[in-house]
This record gives sequence, C-alpha cells and structure tokens, in this order.
Amino acid sequence: MGNSLDHNPPDAARHITPGGSKWLWAVCAMMAASDLAMIFWAFSRARGTRLFHQIGIIVLTTATIAYFAMASDLGAAPVLIEFPRGSPRVDRQVFYVRYIQWFITLSSLLLELLLATGLTLSDIFTTIFMGWVFVICGLVGAFVPSTYKWGFYVIGVFGMFYIWWVLLGHGPRSTFAAGGAVRSGYLRTASYFSFLLMLYPIAWACSEGGNVISPTGEMIWYGILDLFAGPIFLFFFLWGLREVDMAAFGLNSGKYTDTGYGYGPGAGMATAAGANGVTTGAVPAAGTVAAPAATATGAGAAPAAANGAAAAPGGVGTTAAGANAANRV
Repeated sequence: MGNSLDHNPPDAARHITPGGSKWLWAVCAMMAASDLAMIFWAFSRARGTRLFHQIGIIVLTTATIAYFAMASDLGAAPVLIEFPRGSPRVDRQVFYVRYIQWFITLSSLLLELLLATGLTLSDIFTTIFMGWVFVICGLVGAFVPSTYKWGFYVIGVFGMFYIWWVLLGHGPRSTFAAGGAVRSGYLRTASYFSFLLMLYPIAWACSEGGNVISPTGEMIWYGILDLFAGPIFLFFFLWGLREVDMAAFGLNSGKYTDTGYGYGPGAGMATAAGANGVTTGAVPAAGTVAAPAATATGAGAAPAAANGAAAAPGGVGTTAAGANAANRV
C-alpha cells in the first residue's frame, strides 16, 4: 500500500514529501484523540456547564478534518513562487484547507477566552472579526504570486495587533464575574495564546510568503503551532476552570434542557409551585367536591363547585391563578 502522495499526486513543483504526509497523519491522530477526550470530558459534566468544553469540541473536530485532508494531500492548489531562491520560477503547493480550519478555530478560541472576561458582546464580536481578517488576509496573500501579497500580510498583522490589545489590554481591565482566580488564569492563558499567535505570521513569511522553507518544513512548523494552540491550550485553559461555578459567567441558555440543574431561569419553578400547593392538569371527577387550591396568600384560587360542578378545564385556571400568586410573593 503506497502513501497518500501515490493516491493523490501533487500538482505543484514544490510539494510535501511522503515524510511530511506521515507527520500530518500523526498530527491528525493527536487531534482526533484529543477530540474524543474532550467529548468524554464535556458529557461527564452536568448540563448547563458544558459551554467551554463544547467550544473545544468544535475546535478539535475542525482541526482533525483539516489534518485528515492535508495528510491525504488534498485541499491544496499550486501558486507561482515570488522568490525562486536560485531555481527557475516554479509553483508551490499551498493548502487552502488550512485557512478554512483557522477561520473556524481561531474565532472559536477567541470566543473561548473572551467569554471568561466581562467584555461586552460587541467587543467580543469585533475581536472575532479581526481574527477573520488575520486569517483571510493570509489566505489571499498566499495565492497572490506578486509582491502585492505583502500588502495583505501587513493588514493581517494589524488585525493581530488589535487582537493583542483586546486580549492583553482591554480584556484584563474588565470585570470578571467569576472572581480573581479566573482573572489570573485568564492572564496566563491569554499571554500564552498571544505569543503563539505571533509565531503564525513568522511561519507564513518563511513559507507561503518568502519561500524560505519547503512545504514539508512548513507542515512541521504549522503542525507544532496548531498542537500548542489547539489541544494543549484547551486542556490547560479548561483545567483551570474545573472548579469554577459556571453560573457566575451568566452564560446559561434558560432552555428546558438546562432546568433542574440550577442554571436555567426555570429552575426551581416546579418546586416553588409545589410549595404553594398548586397542581397542574388535575381535574376532579364528576360528583365529587374539589378541595380549594391552597396558596400562601389564598389570592386568585377559587374552590370548585360541589355536586358535579366542573373545575377549571385541565386545572388551567387554578394553575395560572396559583402561579400568579406565587410570582407576586
């Protein structure tokens, strides 16, 4: 059985080697194993406390798919080289699937970090947008064969500067509802992530931009960065949040599936109604006397008529009155 390059021959003069493909398969396996571990970790937690872990699942699943494509020598296109480095001007293999991966994973990682702060949604969205600028400018620049590619490079770097300002300047000054422990953990992880982010433009300048290193060397460099910015960062960040009360972030959805765990706004409503003696859906049989609905205040609850008089249909009238009385208390 041959390697991936035998099944999917490259269409560029400078392309990854069989050794580069094997390295990509190794990274794909590590991403997949980390993804499975993240899924297991997420579903071992109670409902309403899984948001940060589920963002990690999105990041690792996307990275696994991208590395599967690159290891298979798919998702690439030939681009003319601006700097031949002494050889005839030839084309270089550029993997656009990597930029699709970064478009999803960088925005998800920024969301993961910034949700722990007290920044507004507008600040978070603008930072995510600058992350998209950073990635898209890298993609467009990689496919421009002339010196104009460096214009896109500079714009992308300015987008990275904006992300730095938010992560290291604006974000730490916000109010951390979950406490000082989360603030100190955020500062460590934000500094770590910002340092890794700086290494990506350097790798781009040496690979797709300046053609200094080969596509195989590019894969090794980017693969190491993606491992440190993906599974290593995520597990380190989430381990620091393992004992933090997720309700302090105010990120609960309030949906039915979150109730009963102390996070949805509906949590405890059934208990409050039961304490006030309100029943739902109970229709007394004909010919019997229905007992009055007992509430804390007695307001809004009318006893049913005796000798076959019908109660409110389905108990709706009694329930609504009792619930309103409970809400007013």
